[in-house]
Amino acid sequence: MERSRVAPHIREKITAPVYSVADRFASWERLVRRMEPGWSSDDFYPISAYDNDLDSRDALDEVMRALPAEADDGALGRLLARLDARFHAATVPDPERSLRPWVRPTNEKPETELGEWWKRKPVRVPWAD
Repeated sequence: MERSRVAPHIREKITAPVYSVADRFASWERLVRRMEPGWSSDDFYPISAYDNDLDSRDALDEVMRALPAEADDGALGRLLARLDARFHAATVPDPERSLRPWVRPTNEKPETELGEWWKRKPVRVPWAD
């Protein structure tokens, strides 16, 4: 599907889906790791990348809802629960939505329908390093 949307010279270079479930899990894990204490890197991480990573978490939510209920107890469900717990530990509630001027979901929904990850902010801000 992704390959059908690009020019032939680009299509040949795409060997794996860019927006695969595995890629979404990897994005979520990278974000969680980046926010945890002790993480250090010279990699530039702009605040705009943060909402992209939160969008990836939205996509994982959609994937999990599309799978049979048993998937929540399977390997993917357990992995997602572990990553979510680490995210929760590396963030604090943000009831005033202080990041909203810079961090907005691409899928327009009422605030009440957004995942919890949109309602929290990092303890250690990765774009300020």
